[in-house]
Amino acid sequence: MPADEQIRVSRRVKREIERRRRAGESYNDVLERMLDEDDTGDFYDGFGRWSDEEAERVRKGRRKAKAKRKRRMRERIEDTA
Repeated sequence: MPADEQIRVSRRVKREIERRRRAGESYNDVLERMLDEDDTGDFYDGFGRWSDEEAERVRKGRRKAKAKRKRRMRERIEDTA
């Protein structure tokens, strides 16, 4: 469909539209989809919303899991030696 209007956008806005663009979509298609999106927010909006306590609990869990993996790898190496 030919454009009815032309608008100027900054390079930053153009890059964002291109980032969100799906295969076969025109710029207009992307903008219409973005405008129709639910107001629940962007996927990345939820990041950084954990409490400090929750974030620390997850960090500790990851550290423990990493230590456990390393310990199991050492044990396997020792068993094969």
